[in-house]
Amino acid sequence: MRTRPTAVVLAGAAVAAALAACGGDGATDDMTELTLLTHDSFAIPDEVLEAFTRETGVTVTLTAGGDAGSVLTQAILTKDNPIADVMFGVDNTFLSRALDEDIFVAYRSPALDTVPADLQLDPQHRVTPIDFGDVCLNYDVEAFGADLAAPATLEDLTDPAYRGLLVVESPATSSPGLAFLLATIARFPEGSDYPWQAYWEDLAANDVLVTSGWEEAYNAEFSGGAGEGSRPLVVSYASSPPAEVIFAEPRPETAPTAVITDGCFRQVEFAGILEGSDGGSAAEALVDFMLTETFQSEVALNMFVFPANADVALPPEFVEFTIVPTTPLTIDPREIGNRRDAWIGEWIEIMQ
Repeated sequence: MRTRPTAVVLAGAAVAAALAACGGDGATDDMTELTLLTHDSFAIPDEVLEAFTRETGVTVTLTAGGDAGSVLTQAILTKDNPIADVMFGVDNTFLSRALDEDIFVAYRSPALDTVPADLQLDPQHRVTPIDFGDVCLNYDVEAFGADLAAPATLEDLTDPAYRGLLVVESPATSSPGLAFLLATIARFPEGSDYPWQAYWEDLAANDVLVTSGWEEAYNAEFSGGAGEGSRPLVVSYASSPPAEVIFAEPRPETAPTAVITDGCFRQVEFAGILEGSDGGSAAEALVDFMLTETFQSEVALNMFVFPANADVALPPEFVEFTIVPTTPLTIDPREIGNRRDAWIGEWIEIMQ
């Protein structure tokens, strides 16, 4: 979401214990180097991957390939001669495309026993859930009060009282933008009395602002927190309020932004071993390692997502300032894969 804080170097004994749980005797065939293909938001500290190297003798080289969609496209285009051994960052909005292209090797990590079943979206275990997060509406706390309460539902956003207050990202160019579009499709299904197309027509009539990406929406147009704009409603993440607290100087006692839990869409990110790579058991050990406490304890404060390992404790800032929606909206990854492009095309026509 924004610049990440510097991570604390982990104690050697704790690292060794965590790695022993995933790597056994550390045997990784003859592989001495792995390439991990990631999106640009991957921000795990170097010290964590160095701990994996100390235990296994395998060095991990990172290759960042843009956003999640761009990374997946690279993996597909190079599947006959893969550019990496393991890929991280494909999420449930692109999962079916990845699985249809057969770019991953099936591998069930023993550490999956720590991951809730609702995050395990591939029964063949070609991908392993590593983290999850919720795309939600955020609001500027100071902008709402007795004269105008913050909206509570997606339907509220079409009320003339909120005209010109909302900024969203385009689903054609933005991951949170696509997630929000999917949330509206899940909430207002086609064939209902109020389908999602009609909902977006109403948002357009209520002067919604569309930007190309999260940076423009949150930092330039949103009025809350570090935002420099004038619109007090934005599509962002459930983890945005703790980020506003953690990065503020001086640190406030309360978050300047808050989350509307209605209409949140859950994103799950996965890692998988790329078909045709030479990673072997070293690649399997890396996937295992990504579910250990050593790795999982870093995802919250570095990537502002939640660890997939349910046994990993959340940082105090997340416990205090983050709300995890109890019933986030979802759509089956297969349906997303089959209809994503058509949905985006319809959205573009509505918003022109």
